[in-house]
Amino acid sequence: MLQGTGSDVGKTVLVAGLCRLAANRGLKVRPFKPQNMSNNAAVSDDGGEIGRAQWLQSLAARTPSSVHMNPVLLKPQSENGSQIIVQGRVFGQAKGRDYQRLKPQLLSSVLESFARVSEDADLVIVEGAGSPAEINLRAGDIANMGFATRVNVPVVLVGDIDRGGVIASLVGTHAILTEEDRRMISGYIINKFRGDVSLFDDGIASIRAFTGWPCFGVVPWLKAAGRLPAEDSVVLERLAKGPAGALKIAVPVLPRIANFDDLDPLRTEPDIELVFVRSGERLPGDAGLIILPGSKSTISDLSDLRAQGWDRDLAAHVRRGGRVIGICGGYQMLGQRVRDPLGIEGAVTDIEGLGLLDVDTEMAPEKTVRNSSARSCQYEVPLSGYQIHLGITRGTDCERPAVIVDGLPDGAVSADGRIMGTYLHGLFGSDAYRARLLESFGLSGERANYRQSVDQALDEVAGELEHALDERFLAGLLGD
Repeated sequence: MLQGTGSDVGKTVLVAGLCRLAANRGLKVRPFKPQNMSNNAAVSDDGGEIGRAQWLQSLAARTPSSVHMNPVLLKPQSENGSQIIVQGRVFGQAKGRDYQRLKPQLLSSVLESFARVSEDADLVIVEGAGSPAEINLRAGDIANMGFATRVNVPVVLVGDIDRGGVIASLVGTHAILTEEDRRMISGYIINKFRGDVSLFDDGIASIRAFTGWPCFGVVPWLKAAGRLPAEDSVVLERLAKGPAGALKIAVPVLPRIANFDDLDPLRTEPDIELVFVRSGERLPGDAGLIILPGSKSTISDLSDLRAQGWDRDLAAHVRRGGRVIGICGGYQMLGQRVRDPLGIEGAVTDIEGLGLLDVDTEMAPEKTVRNSSARSCQYEVPLSGYQIHLGITRGTDCERPAVIVDGLPDGAVSADGRIMGTYLHGLFGSDAYRARLLESFGLSGERANYRQSVDQALDEVAGELEHALDERFLAGLLGD
């Protein structure tokens, strides 16, 4: 089990890389994360919701994804409340304090799923969440040491040297853990190192002196990780503005943005400048396309969009002849109204939409969760993707569907063809669709195979880990 000295230390990528390394050596390897918190979800091959990270790790392991790889998924809906997904299905909603009381109840599902994942595996690589040093959350813990001690799985601690203070983070974790938890840690990995690794030799000696833990390797900054799908909104905070390109695409970053990894294929295109617009900034007036991504709380995010003045920027963009694509929650925002009569999303049950599509949305309790085969109505090219959404959208513009999904029309297109919305995630991952879309902006040329580029990035990460990690550690892990 890989646990971190904090969030965003790179556990997800390390687990994915180790899964690919094991798979390349012929092992049946499976990823597992007891509890994840992310609004970037995926539809597993057995038809439920899991964290996008576990979907990526299953791809790295060359094995079908399963709801049991991530039995508890928390999808934040407000500052202190989340929707709870258990073994792929909606379990309920809870605020932070209430969730703490639920965790012992959820442990049985976590243990059941771990047993299922382990059944036919040579190796299971488990990813923790946050940090085991959050001792205020230790009682009833299912994400870190509470899980590790229950199933007796050895722990490797991961420290991020790029953020600074890695020695203090590791030594502090050792100091603050109970003796029972401390015994679970067999060693540590230093992650995201830049420069000459030998410069950290004294650091390794110091950590050993304070903790007694061996170092299992110093992993360099993995450039290939930048080509992997984004896990959660933490990534958005460090995404720099892309290089200038022939086409500028703007994406407003809303508080409950979801499944924004839809945009990753566009980031790989050299002639696109993808701009993530943050709070307090304006939507750029020279953007050719604005994309409204998914949202975990459509009504709340629509209110925030207006508070930022982005509705006015969007209207001006459309008046200038600009184009707009809305995906899932972004599609719902483009309509005339969004209604939530049962209060599924919160206290506000009715809000005026942006009025760019002649459609209305009504939230409904039943969630659509499925992988889908589709076809673009505009470009007549095949698509594959998935749907995770609440709500039913109807209206005149639905008579011009954006795509045909599993044989049924989905989405809507404005009469002039410049505004489009769809519930289908994964749209831009279709190389043919991406090529035709960019051609419509006057950008020609062959488009890279996005899925192949992700696969190659996983192999590159695996190769880097094989070189950087201690040979004896890898031998013990992989059974050499």
